Amino acid sequence: MIDLAPLVAYPGANAIPYFDPAFPDRRLILHGARPRHYDPATPVLFVHHGVARNGKAYRDYWLEHVDEAGILAISIEFPEETFPEYLWYNFGNLHTKAGTPNPREQWTFGIDDRLFNVLQAQSITRRQRYGVFGHSAGGQYVHRMLSFGYRDRVAVAVSANAGTYAMPDLEIPWPFGLGETELTLETLKPVLAFPITVMAGTEDTKTTGKFFPKGPRSLRQGAHRYERAHNYVRMGQRVAAELGTTCGWTVIDVPNVGHSGKAMSAAAAPVVAARLHASEPLLTGHARD
Repeated sequence: MIDLAPLVAYPGANAIPYFDPAFPDRRLILHGARPRHYDPATPVLFVHHGVARNGKAYRDYWLEHVDEAGILAISIEFPEETFPEYLWYNFGNLHTKAGTPNPREQWTFGIDDRLFNVLQAQSITRRQRYGVFGHSAGGQYVHRMLSFGYRDRVAVAVSANAGTYAMPDLEIPWPFGLGETELTLETLKPVLAFPITVMAGTEDTKTTGKFFPKGPRSLRQGAHRYERAHNYVRMGQRVAAELGTTCGWTVIDVPNVGHSGKAMSAAAAPVVAARLHASEPLLTGHARD
């Protein structure tokens, strides 16, 4: 097992290579932003970068906020050479390129929870729950991950400026909906009830960028990222009402911000900090095996 102590050895920026147990031959990089005042009771946030796979940059965005927020932020970098293209990252490796379903243990959506297990086992954290923040492609990763049950230990989840969404509709095939997956109307209810916070920059309306999703299935979700964020939450609220259940999803507009990971991280920091510090009691006794 890789020693994760270097992530918290010194205040500020730290980084180490990491290999998830399900993918022992595929390197990840963990970029840690440690506050000056850290101990194992400090809340933990996992940060997910965008399509540029720039985990270091996202760590640095959060480095500006961890002291005031009182959190340990760990940016999980998925290098392009080991987790190539959108199937491995944005869409969690649910399917191969040919469309064949992969077994659940091969989904990259499980990486966050397994990493938290290691942090607990090595007594780097005594928290029982953690937070997740993702921007752009990372926002896609976060909300799709939560759609498939990786929610039990998540205290706060923020999906910011995602390009496309897995709409809560079983008639729309994955990955633009939740159709043709293991989800049913019954198992969709707890997805809708989970408090996902969708953050949308009010100026994230440009449609000419190289990485802006502009295929027909993407455009059905809205003309641009700002509109798609609102349509995602609006559909969640409508479907929840139709199923007679609650919808815990909310959308927060971030005024005068476009497609900026740095600005969206700054907007998310107080939201994340408040919920992490208000979460659960600490682990007692031995660290989790």
